[in-house]
Amino acid sequence: MKKQYTLTQSQKMMVFILSMSLYGLSNMITELVPSVYLGPVEFSIEFFAFIPLTLCILFHPLYAAVGAALGEVIFGELMLGQFGGFGELEKFIAFSLAMYIAGIMVSDPTSKRQVGIAAISGVIIHQLISMMVDIGKVWIGVDDFEVLPGLAKSVVIVEGFAFLNDILFSGILFALLPTLYLVPRLYGKIEPLLGMKPRTRENAHSIRGILHPKLVISSVILAFSAFGFEFLSETDLNVFEWEASFAEGSESTLTWISIGVAGVVAVLILYMTISRSKKERKNAV
Repeated sequence: MKKQYTLTQSQKMMVFILSMSLYGLSNMITELVPSVYLGPVEFSIEFFAFIPLTLCILFHPLYAAVGAALGEVIFGELMLGQFGGFGELEKFIAFSLAMYIAGIMVSDPTSKRQVGIAAISGVIIHQLISMMVDIGKVWIGVDDFEVLPGLAKSVVIVEGFAFLNDILFSGILFALLPTLYLVPRLYGKIEPLLGMKPRTRENAHSIRGILHPKLVISSVILAFSAFGFEFLSETDLNVFEWEASFAEGSESTLTWISIGVAGVVAVLILYMTISRSKKERKNAV
């Protein structure tokens, strides 16, 4: 019988908080990096997706994925004195679902082929959901279509171009390549340091598990839920949207505060986990 990969509740919480703080930190760093324009085409760092991808592949896909999505909300929204209401739920669902699927796609973290396919698949799923939501809002009429000079006036063409741009730029440079580099090198080395056993072919999710009817149905429901929440964000029902009065004039300061808090949380959780692991090993000896 196949033995499932399991973590204790404290280990799951460690993965959750570590993913939340590290991705929250990276998300704020991307805010400081300016965009580059070549005519009407914008090249910008959308996210450092290699961080949640690496954690989802090496540790627990669900807790790492949800933690990263929550980190974006906490450090990228709430700590900046703003919250997008239902729109943030759309981002949360789309990103956590994409990272989770990418994590369970890998049964052998030492296989660069599996890691590479999973990494780019996670980015594609996330960007695809976001693209379909944006197109749907324009088609239904809850959002206006704004086009840059020099680009076609079709929302499908514009969103499709943005989709390809994000995949080929941020998807490859800041998701695929770093994940391909980090996962095989960290696998089997970082887990014992944090008091965990590495995922193996025997106890990891199989690639066939992605096609499980329950997962497919759940993914479809979540994708439609993401669209529903984004639709509500454009209506008067979005009562949860707010922005603090001090946020607009203190954006730079709040950004650095958010970076500092996320960094401190990440360092503390790593220190506490490593210290606990060393103590447990010492007591075992």
